[in-house]
Order: sequence, then C-alpha cells, then structure tokens
Amino acid sequence: MKILQVIHSVDPRGGGPIEGVRQLIPALSTEGIATEVLSLDAPGSPGTHAFPVPLHTIGPSHSGYGYNSRAVTWLQENHVNYSAIIVNGLWQYPGFAVRRALRGTSTPYFVYPHGMLDPWFKRTYPLKHLKKWLYWPWGEYRVLRDAKAVLFTCEEEMLEARKSFWLYRCLEQVTGYGITSPPGNASEQRRLFLEKFSDLENKQIILFLGRIHEKKGCDLLLRGWREILDRTPEPARLRLVMAGPCDHAYGTEMKALAQELEISATLLWTGMITGDLKWGSLHAADTFILPSHQENLGIAVVEALACHVPVLISNKINIWREIDQESAGFVENDDLAGTSRLLQRWLSLPAATKDVMRTQARLCFERHFDIAATAKALSRLIKTV
Repeated sequence: MKILQVIHSVDPRGGGPIEGVRQLIPALSTEGIATEVLSLDAPGSPGTHAFPVPLHTIGPSHSGYGYNSRAVTWLQENHVNYSAIIVNGLWQYPGFAVRRALRGTSTPYFVYPHGMLDPWFKRTYPLKHLKKWLYWPWGEYRVLRDAKAVLFTCEEEMLEARKSFWLYRCLEQVTGYGITSPPGNASEQRRLFLEKFSDLENKQIILFLGRIHEKKGCDLLLRGWREILDRTPEPARLRLVMAGPCDHAYGTEMKALAQELEISATLLWTGMITGDLKWGSLHAADTFILPSHQENLGIAVVEALACHVPVLISNKINIWREIDQESAGFVENDDLAGTSRLLQRWLSLPAATKDVMRTQARLCFERHFDIAATAKALSRLIKTV
C-alpha cells in the first residue's frame, strides 16, 4: 500500500507539520505502507535535498496561500497511484487542491489540521479570523466536510476545533501523534553541542527549542527569566538557551528586549540548530520550557520527553494533561506569573526529585507519544477505508 502526504512546504523552518511527516514515514513503513510526498516548493528549495522518500516538488507557488496552478492537474493525473492522500495543515492551497482534484474519484483523503482550528487564533487575530470566515464556507469547511476523516492528535485538539466556526461538520478521529525515539549517540551529541557552545559547560541549562515567535510566549519567558535571576542566589550558574531561527523582525525585537532587561549575560541565542546539534541541546538541558499561548502537540515538547528531559509548559499546549498526569513536568498559565512559577518550581526542586521527573518524562513519551502507536492507528484507518 502506498499513500501520498501533501504539504505546503518541506522546509524544516516551518515547524512541526513537516517534522511530523518525516517521523511518520518509517513508522508507517513498518505497517506495510510506503509514503511519497507532494509539496508546493520549487525544486531545490530548503528541505528538498536528500529527502528520505520520493518527493514531488511542483512549485514555485504564489503568495503565502501557496496557490499553484499545477497542483490540481498533478493530483488528477497521479491520485490513482495511491491508496489514500493525507493533507497536512489548513488555510493554504494544498487542501483546496486535493478536494477539487479528488471529487468524483474513489481515492479517499484525510486531513491533519495540526492545531490550526484552535480558537486562540480567533481571539488573538480577529481581523485575520474575519478573513478566514469569509473563506471558510466555500473553502476549508468543504475540505473538512468531504474528507474521509479529520485526524486529531489528541482529544483536547478535537474539542477546541469545534469552537472556531459555527459552520463545522466533519468525521472526527483521534489518532494520536508523536515521534520516534531520538537517533544517534546521546553522549556524543551532548559533547558536540557543548563544544560548539562552550560557555554552557558546567551550567544549568533551561532550553527553549523552536521558532522564535509571538505565539510561543518568548516575551513572557524573557521577562520571567529576569524575575528568576533576581531571586536566585547564584544566577551565574544558569543559562537560558533560545534555540531557534531568530533572523527576523520578531527575533530582533526579542533580542532588544533581552538587552533592555539586562539578561544577556545569562542568555544564549543559537539560531536554528538541526540534527545532532539539536539532539545534543536536549541531552545537555536540565529542563525544557515552552510558555506557549497555543500549541497542538508541540513536537519539541515530545522530543524533550523522549530525551528524559522534564518539560515546563503552559496549559495552552494541548497535551498538558498527559504531562501533568505522568508528573513529567510542570504546567501553569500562559502569563508572566505562570511562566515565573514554572521556572521557580523547577529551580527549587532537590536533585533527587529532578532525577525522578527525568524518569517520568521518558515514561510519558513511551506511553503517549511513541509514533509507532500513531502509525498503527493511521494504518488501521486507511486500510478500513
């Protein structure tokens, strides 16, 4: 059996959806399902080189929406080669193109919203939501309605998705989501990371790993860090590592905020890190923090758990209940007081308790977020259809 994953871009800077696709590929292979990927990137774009499975790049595409005149034609000519097609994400052209191309055919398609129906966007960007509402009845509403199933990573995501638009109808299915166990040698990866960023040697590392973006609560983290440094007897031992792309306007704004708060001496901006360096940052971390205002799964959260790293997260990350129930970290509100409490609670723990939480972090990953379980659920669903 062979399926096609359709995504706007395979550029790893786009965050979780493409990483999730990459993680699913080998897991589905063990279930007897081969994968190919269709992206609207231009050939040679970032992320397209040495892709692990056949990648069909049909760009360039136009605008942030990604309109591509070749997409529908390509899908109409090639859909018969696949048992099913999976659309990753909403509010861009791939889903519209898949629905249009497959109407009247026997090829089923499924949709992963990847958290893009969360009502946080409605509250935070009301003007953008109005534009989405104008598009919704003839666009995304029909894409979801006509899908064989809309696939949610957890029950919290499914429940939240119902709150964004009153015109909402689809067949909902919770399949879970996750990652594979971390690749490579943990000790070597840790050494590699600490060699590159030698100032971190013998420091207590609090790691933020992800896009430097307004949604992630980066400003809360920097302000909370300032408060914690004022209360800590040995601030020189602490380092907050901001690992993620920061060469953009918001990244510049956050660097300026760090200067204003006078925390730069205990702060490290790594820029984007991938591969062994990324895994090394996790293996070197004392804890992982993400005070996000909205997050579906949070791939980096799950990666931290897989590396035995306890997580400090907001209750706006949809998997917070699993983490709280397993004592794999701490959960607070997505505000300055909550972010400061996350840091304070962790830093005040005795070493023995931290060790217990490291064990719980890995157990939480194995029980809830190992992608083998997701692959089995998705495989059963596709084969049933």
